[in-house]
Amino acid sequence: MTYDVLMALIVFAFVSSITPGPNNLMLMASGANFGFRRTIPHMLGIGLGFTFMVLLVGAGLVQIFDRFPASYTVLKIASVIYLLYLAWKIAHAAPVKGQEAIGTPMTFFQAAAFQWVNPKAWAMALTATAAYAPGQSLEAIILVALVFGAINLPSVSTWTVLGQQMARVLTNPRRLLVFNWTMAVLLVASLYPVLWPN
Repeated sequence: MTYDVLMALIVFAFVSSITPGPNNLMLMASGANFGFRRTIPHMLGIGLGFTFMVLLVGAGLVQIFDRFPASYTVLKIASVIYLLYLAWKIAHAAPVKGQEAIGTPMTFFQAAAFQWVNPKAWAMALTATAAYAPGQSLEAIILVALVFGAINLPSVSTWTVLGQQMARVLTNPRRLLVFNWTMAVLLVASLYPVLWPN
């Protein structure tokens, strides 16, 4: 991979990782409701889970969709159902008393598994491997995965910090409820490209 291509990959990894999407919206909500420390497993699950996903997609997993087109429809339906469930959980993550929140943050394994039903993660993995490892050589695939692994975790952590900082403003249960419902609506809105692709 040439220097110019590597720089383009780094920019793509940063922009796609830092921009709003299901992962980042959930991390922001988790940061606001549970704090940074309790959201660390969620962040690690995203970072490592997505890196592993890029490796498998680059290794040819996407060919399953080419051979069995119905599997893509099943994945799309599962993605929509699971994201709607997560939006419901976020909307109802209001505090009971003091700083105790209803529910628990997403675990490492839940966050890693979520990448497989996250439409933005699929779009990122497919685009990255097609554009930056077109020959699907093992070295190129590993490099793409490593670049995403190095950039994704700090990028998504920014959203947790943002949510944690917002928690200072969200001390009033009503404001927190409005915030959680807003995050839930934005998460549902992130389904638009899946339900109505161009």
